[in-house]
Amino acid sequence: MKRRTLAIAAVTAVTLALAAPPASAAPTARPATAAPAVAALAAPDVQVANVQAHLAQFQSIATSNGGNRRAGSAGYTASVAYVKSKLQAAGYTVTEQTCTSCTYQGNNVIAEWPQGPTTDVVMFGAHLDGVAAGPGINDNGSGSSVLLENALVLAQQNPTMSKRVRFAWWNGEEQGLQGSKFYVNSLTTAQKGYIKGYYNFDMVASTNGGYFINRVTSTTAAPLKAYWDSLGLSPEENTEGQGRSDDYSFQQAGIPTSGYAMGASARKTSAQASKWGGTANAAYDPCYHSSCDTTSNINATGLNRSADGVAYAIWDLAVGGGTPTNDFSVAVSPTSGGVTRGGSTTATVSTATTSGSAQTVALSASGAPSGVSVSFSPSSVTSGGSATMTVSASSSASLGTFTLTVTGTGSATRTASYTVTVTGTGSCTGGQVIGNGSFESGTTPWTATTGVITNSSSQPARTGSYKAWLNGNGSTSTDTLSQSVTVPAGCSSYALAFYLHIDTTERTTTVAYDKLVVQVGSTTLATYSNLNKATGYTLRSFDLGAYAGQTVTLKFTGTEDSSLQTSFVIDDVTLQVS
Repeated sequence: MKRRTLAIAAVTAVTLALAAPPASAAPTARPATAAPAVAALAAPDVQVANVQAHLAQFQSIATSNGGNRRAGSAGYTASVAYVKSKLQAAGYTVTEQTCTSCTYQGNNVIAEWPQGPTTDVVMFGAHLDGVAAGPGINDNGSGSSVLLENALVLAQQNPTMSKRVRFAWWNGEEQGLQGSKFYVNSLTTAQKGYIKGYYNFDMVASTNGGYFINRVTSTTAAPLKAYWDSLGLSPEENTEGQGRSDDYSFQQAGIPTSGYAMGASARKTSAQASKWGGTANAAYDPCYHSSCDTTSNINATGLNRSADGVAYAIWDLAVGGGTPTNDFSVAVSPTSGGVTRGGSTTATVSTATTSGSAQTVALSASGAPSGVSVSFSPSSVTSGGSATMTVSASSSASLGTFTLTVTGTGSATRTASYTVTVTGTGSCTGGQVIGNGSFESGTTPWTATTGVITNSSSQPARTGSYKAWLNGNGSTSTDTLSQSVTVPAGCSSYALAFYLHIDTTERTTTVAYDKLVVQVGSTTLATYSNLNKATGYTLRSFDLGAYAGQTVTLKFTGTEDSSLQTSFVIDDVTLQVS
């Protein structure tokens, strides 16, 4: 997804020869029809492992080419070659269109499945380029990989087509939607009219993401929404992405648009965290436009749901009718829970008939750690029904957080995930468990970059004389502050809190040049930057209940670029357990 500060570059209109007879037709909206169509209900299950294999290839390409896949770079050229080779081998008609007006001249990849009427096209697109800061695996290897695997599945299935399907991978999105705008401007009025809908997929696997749809209430969005609705996700409008990705180029040309997204740098609300899980008041993608946007920065569940939703839309919009196969979906609510040794917890497993007739679905679970058992009552249901799942932990069960895979087996196999945290038994040992959280007792037990814990009057402490002052150098630097913390088990509240003061001489209101990353173990709790500057200290708080019974490292990492200082000042760090 492009940054807000990048203007959309002007492009030169050229004509792209498409396999379409001449005609005079203005852009038209897809007729209002009931969605989803019967044929969509028989859409194939796109294997997320195959999508992840494409992501691994994009990561390898970036690693071998300077660490990124920015437009105009060797990494982008290699990404184009990888996508094109896969599509050509599958039987697609593939065109490389050179964007001569792009800031970094490079090629759009246009692939058309050679079936269906050429005057009745549905188009699916994603930008293939990333930023220079990192490999760009969520932004936007995720959308690119979802579309690539869907294209390969369509070729393998080779169904009868009622419309023509066209896929596109764009150059220069990060510089202002340049590749897609160039493509749209290259089309004649008739060719624009042949495109009945354009669907965009940008950042569809954000680790703290939500489920967002562009123009969610539109007729064009109906098949995308129908699939996510069938999973009980209650998707919302993609307000963060409005005008910021390649669907905007088509929208400006009068072509109906929609698409999936899971969010970028905007923060998840408490209501969204309650509905979808994740961390409230934290970025949907904590590695947005950063070096950590690697294959580790992928929400596999969201990736899978996006991939299957694209297949659903393709079958609804472009595959010929027929008798649907029997199929169903599985969901778990809530999606996570905690259990103490010797105790149990429950969740509801719901099923739905997504095509054909209702069928018997046998329920099972895998992934439970030693000493944890999972049972279902009843053990099988008729699709459309639900069962109670009970997770029980023995007195010696393994402690920690684990992901269970709940499987429904019928004419097909469908799965859902449930996260369980196993904690120790006994009464809660409450209190404050951070050592020297006000920094008044020297550096112990903190581990910090030299000079970070200081009583310098240039940045006053919130209380007392000492605080932790990261960065503020006005030159390239990295400062760290960390402490190993044992989180007691058996408690009901685990409230991490600290006070943070950020001041900066950066003048931008849109670009995060200097950053502070807060982590527990390998999990990023939050990322702050020069954009969060404020007068005085601000209280920041997080729930660490997921780490009960574990020893973890609380770590603050501040990074600063080559000019204009940003100071991240931390004081009064506490973890109150009760």
